[in-house]
Amino acid sequence: MTTLERWTCLLVLVLAGICPCSFAIWALAAEPMAAVSPPVDVERNAMRIRMLAKGWQLTADLEDGAASRDFAALLPLELTLRDYHGTEKVADLPVRLSTEGAPDGTDPAIGDIAYYAPWGNIAIYYRDFGYSSGLVRLGRIEGDVSGLAGKDPVVVRIETIVTEAD
Repeated sequence: MTTLERWTCLLVLVLAGICPCSFAIWALAAEPMAAVSPPVDVERNAMRIRMLAKGWQLTADLEDGAASRDFAALLPLELTLRDYHGTEKVADLPVRLSTEGAPDGTDPAIGDIAYYAPWGNIAIYYRDFGYSSGLVRLGRIEGDVSGLAGKDPVVVRIETIVTEAD
């Protein structure tokens, strides 16, 4: 029996008055409830997201790390991506993400989604860039990201992709 099934049964019993409170407390302590998490592609062990903007859509896989999980917990999110040095689009996030367990920095590739911890912003790379201290890779966009190039700001909605299994 899964944790969710166990909690559902317990809730039904408590609401029906069949389950005494002492048993309910024991059952609650016996197995903590799993945290709610975004959809995960089990085969790839990745959280799937989509980025929607006027006229285009991109799909990405987020890595399994503290910063990526924090980012996914913010979704859906609407951000205005602004160009930064002709290399990436950046936007401030409403909260800081955890960098627990992350390397000191990374060398992003074209299509990478990253979190720049010193500034608390997200970066989406459409051109190659070198190693940067404080940069945490969140995931990678599938397909062509060249449409992000240019000086104009882009308003984008980022959301989790919900699959039928979810």
